[in-house]
Amino acid sequence: METNSTTGYQVSLPSRSYSSRLWQALRVIARNRLALMGLVIILTGLFAAIFAPYITTHDPFEINIPDRLQPPSRSHWFGTDFMGRDTYTRVIFGARTAFQVAIGAVVLGAFFGIPIGMLAGYFGRWVDSAFMRVMDAILAFPGRLLAIALVASLGGGLFSLYVAIGVNSIPSYARIIRGAVLSQKEKEYVEAARMTGETDGMIMYRHILPNCFAPLLIRLSLDFAGAILTESSLSFLGLGFPPPTPSWGLMLKEVSPFLELQPWAAFIPGLTISLMILGFNLLGDGLRDVFDPRQYER
Repeated sequence: METNSTTGYQVSLPSRSYSSRLWQALRVIARNRLALMGLVIILTGLFAAIFAPYITTHDPFEINIPDRLQPPSRSHWFGTDFMGRDTYTRVIFGARTAFQVAIGAVVLGAFFGIPIGMLAGYFGRWVDSAFMRVMDAILAFPGRLLAIALVASLGGGLFSLYVAIGVNSIPSYARIIRGAVLSQKEKEYVEAARMTGETDGMIMYRHILPNCFAPLLIRLSLDFAGAILTESSLSFLGLGFPPPTPSWGLMLKEVSPFLELQPWAAFIPGLTISLMILGFNLLGDGLRDVFDPRQYER
């Protein structure tokens, strides 16, 4: 209960038990086998990215021409590439590259997209119109072409990939948050917060934003998959990391001329990309079930 200093009335602001909400969410995910499988895939990839130096068997940059294009064996679990480098080791270090790019790009997109959506949805009128027209202008460019143009203008490297992938995701965050804010700002708890004298900024980030987490988390999980796929695509086109950086897309590009001699060299990186994207998509579907209120009526 809070007392309004102007009117003297007591106003009840909504409170939530986040621990109980978390336990309910975990119970729903546990019942959803596909979502649980997606979470396991993601955690496995994250574990590989963090502990890559400790779970690999070779140096990812070590060249061994006599052993190039070898099939899977006891010494090279996933075989070798066209320069004799161990494919298993490079796939594991490629997970570090993929997560590094995905996290940076998603954080960049959310950092700009969430405030834009909050301001547009809360204030409306000319603020909404101005911000949404800018978002429409970004959406007018095909995502892949915009990413290629940005990388080509900024040059290859980590920063350019952050910008190229992150800028593409800003409009999606802005639109999702804007829609959620429009549905929340007229509710009673917002009016109660205004009665207590809280500023618009405090109302937006203390009261409205926590109630927008459901669509935001779903969007985050899907954007991680999109960022990994975009980074792999750009690296395959030669616009991502320069050789010999361990990158799944770059690995596919380097062995593409040798597919007839050793298909394993391309199959493993391609399968890894597919599994990681599948994991994030399955988790996104699971989160959609978690935040469905009907799940908690059972």
